[in-house]
Amino acid sequence: MGNTRTTLITLPLLVAVALAVAGCGTQRVGDAAGSPGPSHPTPSGVTTPKTPTDFPCPGESPKSKAPAPAASPSSTVPPTDHYAENHGFRVAIPLHGQSRCDGLSAAGRARAALEPLRRRGDFTPESARDALTRLGYSSGRVQTHGAGPTGVGFLIDIGASPWCVEGTMTSASTTAEAFAGYPDGTGCEPPRGGH
Repeated sequence: MGNTRTTLITLPLLVAVALAVAGCGTQRVGDAAGSPGPSHPTPSGVTTPKTPTDFPCPGESPKSKAPAPAASPSSTVPPTDHYAENHGFRVAIPLHGQSRCDGLSAAGRARAALEPLRRRGDFTPESARDALTRLGYSSGRVQTHGAGPTGVGFLIDIGASPWCVEGTMTSASTTAEAFAGYPDGTGCEPPRGGH
């Protein structure tokens, strides 16, 4: 009878230990691994990065999104030419949300200011600079340079969002794009160097 008594005492003890070990985790059935459940509130002050939200800006026509290119079997092979990787620091930071709308507006004003010069064939950097400073930008924030006999390039460092407007005026067209600077640079000038 001594054997049965030991078994009766140790069996519930073993079951209790097994249940405690099996239930010692905080994850419940149906919870995703590592995700906070109702017993794990998200710490206050911690935010997760959001995908920038873009919306149609005034005067902008809705654009259809191009489908993402299908991955090809060779796309998993690392490229042998690392040009894009090594020069990524020279890719301008895009604008999103209201800053994008402000940028589209600033770029439109720059194109409108330069278009009369283009139509009459005035491709001097000085004329382009004068037209852009008449928009209210200080002359110290407007850079222009010749781009051949029928072209002028320009860069406006606005100093507030949309930060930068860059473009060209040629005999064929006037272009302007707004952006938020460069990942490794300060201001609107593309950084020099790389890794």
